[in-house]
Amino acid sequence: MTNALVGQPAAHKEGGSPFAPLRIPLFRALWIAVVVADIGGWMQTVGAQWLLVGQPNATVLVALVSTAAAVPFLILGIPAGVLGEFLNRRRILIAVQGFQVVVGSALAVLTVIGEMSPALLLTLTFLLGAGDVLQLPAYQALVQEIVPRTQLTRSTSLSAIGINISRAVGPALAGLAISTVGIGFVFALNVATSMFFLITVLRWRGYAPPTPHVEPFIDAARAGLRYVLYSGVVRNLFLRLSLFIIPANALWALLPFIASSRLHLGSDGYGFLLAALGLGSVSGALLLPLTRTRFSLNSTTAAGAALFGAGTIAATLSASLPLTLVVLFVTGVAWIDVVASFSAAVQIFLPTWVRSRGLSVYQIIFFGGAALGSALAGVVAEALGITLVNVVAGILLLVLASIQFLRPLPRFENIDQSTAIIPTIDQVIVDSELDFTDDATTLVISRWDVAPEQHALFIDHMRAVEASRRRTGARHWELYVDKDHRDSFVEIFDIGSWREHLEQDRSRLTEYDHQLLSAAAELASGPPELTQLISTDR
Repeated sequence: MTNALVGQPAAHKEGGSPFAPLRIPLFRALWIAVVVADIGGWMQTVGAQWLLVGQPNATVLVALVSTAAAVPFLILGIPAGVLGEFLNRRRILIAVQGFQVVVGSALAVLTVIGEMSPALLLTLTFLLGAGDVLQLPAYQALVQEIVPRTQLTRSTSLSAIGINISRAVGPALAGLAISTVGIGFVFALNVATSMFFLITVLRWRGYAPPTPHVEPFIDAARAGLRYVLYSGVVRNLFLRLSLFIIPANALWALLPFIASSRLHLGSDGYGFLLAALGLGSVSGALLLPLTRTRFSLNSTTAAGAALFGAGTIAATLSASLPLTLVVLFVTGVAWIDVVASFSAAVQIFLPTWVRSRGLSVYQIIFFGGAALGSALAGVVAEALGITLVNVVAGILLLVLASIQFLRPLPRFENIDQSTAIIPTIDQVIVDSELDFTDDATTLVISRWDVAPEQHALFIDHMRAVEASRRRTGARHWELYVDKDHRDSFVEIFDIGSWREHLEQDRSRLTEYDHQLLSAAAELASGPPELTQLISTDR
């Protein structure tokens, strides 16, 4: 690395190449470090799975390796998103990589001296997964700072390429290393890759973190969850992703047994099967920018799900190694088409104020689905067999793809998610004897005057306004009509604190939200008469 790691990146113009973000020195250095660390992570995963293949109840134990790595995302996903939103992201990466080095070293040493039990292996795998979840939102938010918005889709594709380079290289190296020098050495190599990532971040000087409007931890976590719950687009994307991830992980969880039982391969052969999947994913990521210019998000993800389902069935039934490698390569292309497309869509759609927290929910869906899918596949395969589980999983994916073609994802290209530039609420001046605080619950009352012929349209439109209010902080919302003045509609919503209400108008409203309020004003006789009430409870 060079002095290019000093300071903040300069703005870069939009480039036509899918590799354009790599022209940014800081992004390039971090991307390489992440790829190297991910190679070590895949080596550790393969080593852990192969260490358990010969154990009693191996089918369940091997599947639980993926589950142990993914469960931390369910437990720590939201807290990690909040930390990544408000703390110094570079320091988070440094702390987590130091933690990974310590845990990885313990894993390597205990394995070499022969003291590694299945329970201890799964526990240490869980701790490594906890480190991953704590750093991922911070890293993703850093990418948003480093890479211009015009190149975010390309940076997402490059991240997918990096993940799948590691998925191709890591397992193959692990398989060769296990067969020659042993699993303990593989775990030691994982420690070395974490050290490389740590050194890269330590050499990055001059990082000036953005100054966020700090919120209490619980309030910030609630705000992130509330946004996801009331954003129809995000909720739909997450639902479709989870329906894909759960059955798709049967192949990943049971691939070691396809290698050992059906194809009669050793650890090196299993590594090559994973490498075929990884190389396919790299190829798919390179093609993805071209694919997305010609096909919609719905067509790309539905076709990818269908292809992955067919590949799962074919790979499970194949008894030929060359045929299986070809099938897994194509299946890898399908995998990245689905996963990277959903990831890019979520990153682009999420507003700036909630992006890290929204991405943490994405990781919960992704890794939680992986944990659930792997665990289910292992338990059911123990009772009914690997072939039946993977065939059923493949059929479910084909059904999912058919449903998605019939009920496509909503289009959201024309929804402007940039922060709205509108006058902010002035800080109220209150009687000091009442001792109001920023933590006081706030009630907002908006009185809209609506002509009789617009009543039905206004009431219908206010459903969209309700979703906007709830996305940006409202906990309860109601619309009333004045009994004595039937043309007067009263909108009432409450927010957890005056501070959060200020944030609602200052940084949370997007241009789309602003357009919804402007449309409501057009249906009414103009903007509403506004009253803001602050609770006297202390």
